[in-house]
Amino acid sequence: MKHKRISPALLAVLALAAATAVTGTAASTAQAASYESSPVGYGAGTTGGGSATATTVSTLSAFTSAVSGDTAKVVKVSGLISLSGQVDIGSNTTVIGVGSGSGLTGGGVRVKNESNVIIRNLVFSKPVGTDSITIQKSTYVWVDHNDLSSDRTHGKDYYDGLLDITHAADYVSVSWNKFHDHYKVSLVGHSDSNASEDTGHLRVTYSHNWFYNVNSRLPSIRFGKAHILNNYFQNVGDSGIHSRMGAEVYVERNVFSGVPDAITTTGDSDVDGYANQLNNIYDSSSTTDITQTSSYKPTYSYTPESNSTTAASVSAGAGTGKVG
Repeated sequence: MKHKRISPALLAVLALAAATAVTGTAASTAQAASYESSPVGYGAGTTGGGSATATTVSTLSAFTSAVSGDTAKVVKVSGLISLSGQVDIGSNTTVIGVGSGSGLTGGGVRVKNESNVIIRNLVFSKPVGTDSITIQKSTYVWVDHNDLSSDRTHGKDYYDGLLDITHAADYVSVSWNKFHDHYKVSLVGHSDSNASEDTGHLRVTYSHNWFYNVNSRLPSIRFGKAHILNNYFQNVGDSGIHSRMGAEVYVERNVFSGVPDAITTTGDSDVDGYANQLNNIYDSSSTTDITQTSSYKPTYSYTPESNSTTAASVSAGAGTGKVG
């Protein structure tokens, strides 16, 4: 794996976060506002391009050039750019959409062998044959306030994933995104046979995301650890959170509405996963397939929102047009 240089300032932030991390505290709706200014969870400390002067792009060639390389940079996307395949994003980069309708359609972006990347306020639609966002062999990535979708009129394999986190990626926060109208949404860990690379990595926080009119993988996680906090799962066709191959998930203060199998630790793999759950709301939803629990609970500092306000908060705040 290629290791990328992180700035001394970011290293100081990460060291401070590690030194002061504590177990999550009592519920508070005030936490929602802080999620909009910086990542909470495993991706805490991610700064992207920081205060670098922004470059605005509106064409594929300009976008591809602007996001490459490891120098600190902020790239603003204006309008909807069509592409096939994926564009690689370099380290120390913030990519942010202008308004509520800017982004990429037909393909997506990849963060591979990089570190310190922010992807915010972008529309990703109809990723034919690829993922909207792929994160591989990378650390400290924040995916926030995006709108990701395709359609469910094609077969489930016509499009790939909306957000896949694989190949020992680590320290990722996924917050305030709207995932909708799609089959296979988010995969953490791509293969049952990849234990040697993935074990000890794939630490991801999903907070305040809206999963609406989707089918499965919300997420599906192998080997890693996922904190799934204050998300709203609504109108799900098949299954929600799937923990397998020894993965551990802590499912806290979420709302499941119309989810046939909200949390499962069985199926599709030879080895089951683990799931712990705390103060979730289940409306026309079930959790009948949890066979294993563990003592896993994230140790970083966070303040959860009440489950009673989660659905309203997430449906109002997730997606584009809220930041940027």
